[in-house]
Amino acid sequence: MKLMSTTALRRTTITIPASALETLEAEARRRGVPLPVIVAEAIEEKAAALRRAQRPRLGLGASAGRSAGAAVLTAEPVADDPR
Repeated sequence: MKLMSTTALRRTTITIPASALETLEAEARRRGVPLPVIVAEAIEEKAAALRRAQRPRLGLGASAGRSAGAAVLTAEPVADDPR
């Protein structure tokens, strides 16, 4: 995974459950890297997943009027509304 693909970094404060922090600290120790590296990777992975989920999706189907499948395909929006 390519960590922090942009050159601009921002420092921020986060609140994290103790159990999640313990897991991340254990992973940092296991890999021999500082905790902020693990936290940044986790945030980057979540951000990438959110970006993928917002990509428009397009579905095509042909039924020649013989099934309700075409109606189902066109009844759904092609992408979630922006947040």
